[in-house]
Amino acid sequence: MSRISVTEWKEDGNKLTFKLKGVSVPVANAIRRYAMGQLPVYAIDKVTFYENNSAFFDEYLANRIGMIPITTPDKVEEEVLFSLNAEGPLLVLSSSLESSNPKVAIANKNLPIVELGNKQVLRLEGVAKKGKGREHAKFQAGLVSYGFEEPGVYDFIVESFGQMSPKDMVKRTLNLLIERCKEIEKEL
Repeated sequence: MSRISVTEWKEDGNKLTFKLKGVSVPVANAIRRYAMGQLPVYAIDKVTFYENNSAFFDEYLANRIGMIPITTPDKVEEEVLFSLNAEGPLLVLSSSLESSNPKVAIANKNLPIVELGNKQVLRLEGVAKKGKGREHAKFQAGLVSYGFEEPGVYDFIVESFGQMSPKDMVKRTLNLLIERCKEIEKEL
């Protein structure tokens, strides 16, 4: 087998491209699948509404809030509480969600949640937990794809949704794959 190498590494904001040489199709596909389906990230999973007289149902707003990307530090594991208290007239943005843990915060602060009319109020708490993309799309860190240049050479594209940098997505994915291989080796 040829030597594995990474070349043409280009990171621009939430997008990363690189060329991976010296691996087989199953290895390239494992990297892609693990990055999208096995990489744990935070998302608001449970929402308790204390007051909502907006034009939208609680369930609709809970789903919308659950899809907002949340920064996911590597070593934080506990659940994190987010709260929101807003009164109209106001366009409520994702920046209105306040975290109980400063290390775990809203990744994109300009996402609209709901527009409140005059005297409309939205008060809620949401619990963010770590999950994996294979459980629900809200737990997906980003998108990963690759194309074939020639046998054993793959052009990867990694796009982060903001929970972590695309470089961190790749590093954490590779660490997960290494851990999984060690578990399998232990069983042999």
